[in-house]
Amino acid sequence: MINNSKAQENRFQKYRKFAIVYSIRMKFSHLFLLLILLNGFALGQINFKSEKLSKIIYEVSYNGQKDENQNPIWVVSDGTNFLISSKNALSQKSDFPVEMTFVNTTNKSFNPIAFLNPDETVGMLDTTSISEQTFEFTDQTKTILGHTCKMAKTIVNSNTIEIWYTDQIPMKASPNILGAELGLVLEIVRNGNFVTQAVKIEKNNFKLDESFAQAQVEMLKKMDYQDKIWRARFTHLEVFSNQQIHFSDEFEPKTGVMRFANGTVVVKKIRFPKLNSNAQIFVDLTEQSNGDAYDRTGSVFLIPTEKPVSFLDALQNGIEKLPVYENGNGKKYQGIAATKDYEPPVELMRFFTPFGVKHFNERVSLKNKNWQDSVYYRQEISDYGSLLSEKEVFIGVFIGNYDKGGHLVSLNVSIHQNEASEEALKKAIPLFNTLNIMEMAGQEYSTLFDSEKGLEVEFELKEDLKNAHLKYITTGHGGWGNGDEFLRKKNTVLLDERVVFDMIPWREDCGAYRLYNPVSGNFRNGLSSSDYSRSNWCPGTLTNAYLIDLGDLEAGKHKIKVQIPQGKPEGNSFSVWNVSGVLVGE
Repeated sequence: MINNSKAQENRFQKYRKFAIVYSIRMKFSHLFLLLILLNGFALGQINFKSEKLSKIIYEVSYNGQKDENQNPIWVVSDGTNFLISSKNALSQKSDFPVEMTFVNTTNKSFNPIAFLNPDETVGMLDTTSISEQTFEFTDQTKTILGHTCKMAKTIVNSNTIEIWYTDQIPMKASPNILGAELGLVLEIVRNGNFVTQAVKIEKNNFKLDESFAQAQVEMLKKMDYQDKIWRARFTHLEVFSNQQIHFSDEFEPKTGVMRFANGTVVVKKIRFPKLNSNAQIFVDLTEQSNGDAYDRTGSVFLIPTEKPVSFLDALQNGIEKLPVYENGNGKKYQGIAATKDYEPPVELMRFFTPFGVKHFNERVSLKNKNWQDSVYYRQEISDYGSLLSEKEVFIGVFIGNYDKGGHLVSLNVSIHQNEASEEALKKAIPLFNTLNIMEMAGQEYSTLFDSEKGLEVEFELKEDLKNAHLKYITTGHGGWGNGDEFLRKKNTVLLDERVVFDMIPWREDCGAYRLYNPVSGNFRNGLSSSDYSRSNWCPGTLTNAYLIDLGDLEAGKHKIKVQIPQGKPEGNSFSVWNVSGVLVGE
């Protein structure tokens, strides 16, 4: 169950607001009929009398301060049993999911109840006892709402709780399950500064209407019940489930999944709901080796399709469909930079597979090494809301590999809608992405930084962009002793010839992820390959974007430059730098 007092305390401290509000409006009928039907619970005989119900209103304060806009706790009691809820929930003003607690003092139990949406109501099947509560009874008394109250103390999770209750009214009720059997609890004080106090008692005048439509209550075990409530608080979009990414023409067809570049790229069309400016959006990906033993570059990406040419055209019809970037080094780089008619893929997450997690766990046994079963990556992508809201978009995953077994991935998007504001969604403008997602279909490796010119992208703003920043992802590659993967190289980013970023991207924490890398090579010096520091990545991790502050940008033409002193090839070995950039602003 949700501890109403604790939840409201956290809400008060952070936002000075009180609510049991979440995402969709609740039907009044479900609540009232459920109260009538509670006798049907398979948890024992619960007799909640529908005539002569009393309502107690509680408000919360912290350090003597009270939010006048709080959502008061409402407790409805028939004298013996009671329901803990809130004003908004009982007044048809709450959004889903709404959780309440029914306390049965007769059989000393309480049962959480949750309204997930207009058509789904669940209860917790597990009987939860309140008989184990222990109290220290004191001689202290005080008057609350004209009634003499006694005080009992208890300790909960190292918190000192004072419970003020009265036996002058023949009623049992409390703003939470503490003190449910003592009588009518009119005040609870936590650690001396968080107070839940009754402000009004309305006796025997709270009516239930038995004419409401029937509510179906699905009884669940505790774990299933809690999972239902958790998932009802946000929108969950499944993109891929146990999807194989491998180099092979043999594959298991899956509905809606498109495969490209010999199976190393998978893409799916996903419909997003309307997003507000305060929505928080996350992608999460779970990866396991299905035969590939090596650390590989991976990317979760979004394909913009509003310009005449898109990356999807190349996936479907060949790499020659993409505009070519040249910087004088003699090579042609397909689809890496924005043009008037094209936007490159937006990198939602760059991740790196470890050395053989899961598939090779049983083949390598080392003392005190308990290999992980999979790698879980999760990243916020809220800045890209304008590219997603109320749109059908193409989302893909790439893992560069030449292995027939390859990798297995599951990808999800979760949308957590917060209180809406009047602000518009941030603008997101894709500028460049040098990662060769179509590596296995002929897209050139990003070796362009061997030229002093590096990468230059011109773009035009139709209107001013305020509070602009560049989301810049960079990783260096070249997996031999003198390759840029293991060398510190400064990245310099210029906007309109002004340096806005000048630093060395580097990771020194790779050894912390050893347990994800069962077949990482072991060397004479006692280190494993996965332990070595790298150019802004580690096997088994994701790479965060740098947020480069650009200030306010005026409408008109601008130019971004990226320069990196890329190392020279040695034999057949060469270095590359995968960089991507999206301009975000208001």
